[in-house]
Amino acid sequence: MALKVGIVGLPNVGKSTVFNALTGAQNAEVANYPFCTIKPNQAVVPVPDPRVPKIAEAVGVPEAIRATIEFVDIAGLVKGASQGEGLGNQFLGNIRDTAAVVHVVRCFDDSNVVHVSPELDPKSDVEVINLELILADLEQLDRKIERLSSQAKADKSVRPLLEITADLREHFLSGGKASNYADRDSDEFTMLNHELHFLTAKPMMYAANVDETGLVGNNPRVEILKEIADQERAQLAVFCAKLEEELITMREDEQREFLQLAGVSESGLQQVIRGSFNALSLISFFTKNENEVRAWNVPQGTRAPGAAGIIHTDFERGFIKAEVVSFEVFMEYGSDSALKSAGMMRVEGKDYVVLDGEIILFRFNV
Repeated sequence: MALKVGIVGLPNVGKSTVFNALTGAQNAEVANYPFCTIKPNQAVVPVPDPRVPKIAEAVGVPEAIRATIEFVDIAGLVKGASQGEGLGNQFLGNIRDTAAVVHVVRCFDDSNVVHVSPELDPKSDVEVINLELILADLEQLDRKIERLSSQAKADKSVRPLLEITADLREHFLSGGKASNYADRDSDEFTMLNHELHFLTAKPMMYAANVDETGLVGNNPRVEILKEIADQERAQLAVFCAKLEEELITMREDEQREFLQLAGVSESGLQQVIRGSFNALSLISFFTKNENEVRAWNVPQGTRAPGAAGIIHTDFERGFIKAEVVSFEVFMEYGSDSALKSAGMMRVEGKDYVVLDGEIILFRFNV
């Protein structure tokens, strides 16, 4: 299943342009007016990982299947979205289904592209979106409190959950987010979040959309956004969506040269995917057979049976052991037979925690 990341922001900040650039598919209409995007555009994109084709080449298999990330381009939000302004309720609902959020913030001047506010102010723009997310969560929470209050009259066991919902409500009213709620690691909060999918509990990544001159050097607007990201411990990407679109038709060597000329080392796609992985604490492991090499994503700290279950639930249920080797060691020896002869293939059990870049063969019995 693809990791799903929502792309949000005010109207006309470049979300659809970013979406087109990230996916390499011009299937999100771009226009100079608010609410150009009415339904969320979706696209599944392979995760750039040079290790996958290298393993495939080493073992001589025809297919190198990378892990994927699904980008969802959600229509522009405006002030009052949580109350339905600009079809806001519908758009906010689209965000609840994502694992993380990329908030695109306009950091470029262009008199030909209208902005919803009289002045271009990244801090104000971020505050508008964040407030609407808080208000949307608050509305969800109020409905939950109403239900729990009725239940608590007959069932005392729900009172601890009612107390934490009331405390969380006060936290939201003070302008706080679910992500920095003091008791967010409690069982009660986990239960609430699993049911309500708090928008403000999702990992956030900010993406500063700049013009060509804003990619290098000091950009005051980017600096403002960096301060916000640092305060929230959020990821930050800085890129020019228009330049990203030019990369779409280029070969990999041409892309590298183009980025070097622009003064940057990573494309917007690479920044956003890396940031999304970091925000969600994800790693990649690999499997191989006579036909393919495939990459899989799992959260850091996943044990071997859980990683096996990502491939198929039968693998987790009938897990026996895992034969494990790191990417670096595999590339050094080049084959399973050489690894086994050198004693470099490890056998791990149910308690083993999978690490990034490992090539794993799961043994199971159903």
